[in-house]
Amino acid sequence: MTYIFPTFADVRNAADRIAPFAEKTPVLISSAINKMVNAELYFKCENFQKVGAFKFRGACNAVFSVPNNKASKGVATHSSGNHAAALALTGRLRGIPVHVVMPSNTLDVKKNAVADYGANITYCEPTLSARESTLKTIINETKAIEIHSYNDEHIIAGHGTVALELLQNIADLDVIIAPVGGGGLISGTCIAAKGINSDITIIGAEPKGADDAYQSLEKGEIIPQTNPRTIADGLLTSLGEKTFPIIFKHVSKILTVSENEIIRAMKLIWERMNIIIEPSSAVVLAALLEHPDENMGGKIGLILSGGNVDLDNLPW
Repeated sequence: MTYIFPTFADVRNAADRIAPFAEKTPVLISSAINKMVNAELYFKCENFQKVGAFKFRGACNAVFSVPNNKASKGVATHSSGNHAAALALTGRLRGIPVHVVMPSNTLDVKKNAVADYGANITYCEPTLSARESTLKTIINETKAIEIHSYNDEHIIAGHGTVALELLQNIADLDVIIAPVGGGGLISGTCIAAKGINSDITIIGAEPKGADDAYQSLEKGEIIPQTNPRTIADGLLTSLGEKTFPIIFKHVSKILTVSENEIIRAMKLIWERMNIIIEPSSAVVLAALLEHPDENMGGKIGLILSGGNVDLDNLPW
């Protein structure tokens, strides 16, 4: 099968497309954390994005890329997290139907968020096969267009606008570190950052308990995720056929981190920077804390992917 991969021009077009809707999130620094890692860190705060995560960017680009003659049928996806909320909101902004398949064990706070944005929710058994088969049925019935949460060229290009903005703010970064789940964010980061500066280094950060991307990069092929165990619940999925080739070409390495280091990094950012992030965001700082031997020095951009947490179930 031949896949369409987004280009740097696609990322720039995505930035224009989502500009009326997406937030230009701040880049923050912490002198205290800089001293701890002996580097200049620049935190791109997607926890301040609409729906509390970078996922809004990709969803917005994808929804507003649907041709007018097809948009009336709506869009559809399966998701239990930020992608569902992002797609629901962007569908409402465009005024088209959004169909979301959610596992029956999805947290109530996430169900409520998607429902509040007006999506049509269908619940299914909490297995990938059930999610996919239920979604297929809905698409057959509604003729809606499927928008995958990461294995989609419009999603990837939209996510690339995070790094585009970061480098517009801090042009002389030496390194960017991004979390790795399905690979949509880091592959978009690669396209945008390498399009601006071919010498910049891109590094991934991933939990040790869900290290399929690390294994995939080492072996040169997609190693599916099996039985992941981590508090970073946004990083549980396997890489996609559209994200892996970009990662394999452009990502220098993937650093894996322990659960204790994720918690430590999360607490540091909460306490020293006075902002709320989720565990999946904390892996980028955890990578520097756990691997001091990998210290690159210089100017390092860290992408904080989101800030959606269950305040009644914090990991400390």
